[in-house]
Amino acid sequence: MEFALARARRPGHHTDSSPKGPASRGPAPRRPEASASREGEDAPRAGHGIGEPRVRGLDLPRPVGPRPVPREPVILTVEPSAEYALLDSGAGEKLERYGPLTVRRPENQAIWQKRLPDAAWDAADAIFTGDTDEEGTGRWRFPQGTLGETWPLVQDGVDYLGRFTSYRHVGVFPEQAVHWRSTEAAIAAALAAGQGPVRMLNLFGYTGVASLIGARAGAEVTHVDASKKAIAWARENQEVAGLESSPIRWICEDAVRYAEREVKRGSRYDIILLDPPRFGRGPKGEVWQLFEDLPYLLSLTRALLSDRPLLVILTAYSIRASFYALSALTGEAFRGLGGTAESGELVIREAGDEPRLLSTSLFCRWTPDHV
Repeated sequence: MEFALARARRPGHHTDSSPKGPASRGPAPRRPEASASREGEDAPRAGHGIGEPRVRGLDLPRPVGPRPVPREPVILTVEPSAEYALLDSGAGEKLERYGPLTVRRPENQAIWQKRLPDAAWDAADAIFTGDTDEEGTGRWRFPQGTLGETWPLVQDGVDYLGRFTSYRHVGVFPEQAVHWRSTEAAIAAALAAGQGPVRMLNLFGYTGVASLIGARAGAEVTHVDASKKAIAWARENQEVAGLESSPIRWICEDAVRYAEREVKRGSRYDIILLDPPRFGRGPKGEVWQLFEDLPYLLSLTRALLSDRPLLVILTAYSIRASFYALSALTGEAFRGLGGTAESGELVIREAGDEPRLLSTSLFCRWTPDHV
């Protein structure tokens, strides 16, 4: 299972899973509706130790047995392609190409110097300006002519919509492509071997690209996000992708509360994806703090796994931690299940000569022995 915790912030990633603006993969993701990870919010609150959840709705048994075999560090790299390329980065910004459009926006991890001349950066089709806080009200400037709010994009053959948001994100995190391909491959292999149906749970699902790829591969998908706007965007993407008849359940709810109810109902899933924010609020005021609540959510994740699970992937952004922390946490939560836990970083390789690697997040991916 790939668990990734990114150091960059991801916009709008709440527990409610709003358009990943605030909770991040990079500085400033989604958070139009819920609060996103802000500096200092990754520290535990008084009275709660790390690894001790504030609220434990279900009394789950403590895992026993050996931990999964660790494999670390693993660096998963996104290479330039026709669909996406990181053209340049530096001085706190990144210059990207999404299909035919070039986009310039903040990137707090790019502390080195830019390679391309200023003219290349200034000629971007869309430039994010203004407030760069994750919950800021930034604006987009369009030097080459006004663009619409949305534009068509493609990920591994799946059509969806990009969108210029006020929190600097565009509705997709390209570094996640390596996880999506692993998910698709696991589904295809299971169905080819006669294991079906394959049930997939996507928590903090944002705009639904992972859910669409899973559904296209043949899985029955449950997509959970606490943001109504994110769910609406994901449904729109389903139509754009031509997957209206695919079995996807869109659930607008707090991820932890939903997982608890599924455990009580005895529901089981073969693949579980978790992409939590550092901080967020659910639709009913539920508070999510990654360091305090992730251990409990991983316990729920284990309880939701089927008898022959295929994959668990965890990613996270904007936290002060190492992938070793994720590896240890996953190892404890999955004691006795066997398998392998790969942990490391998701990075994007620049296009051009002497490319640098831009780190976007940490991850941990668990796969069972039978896969």
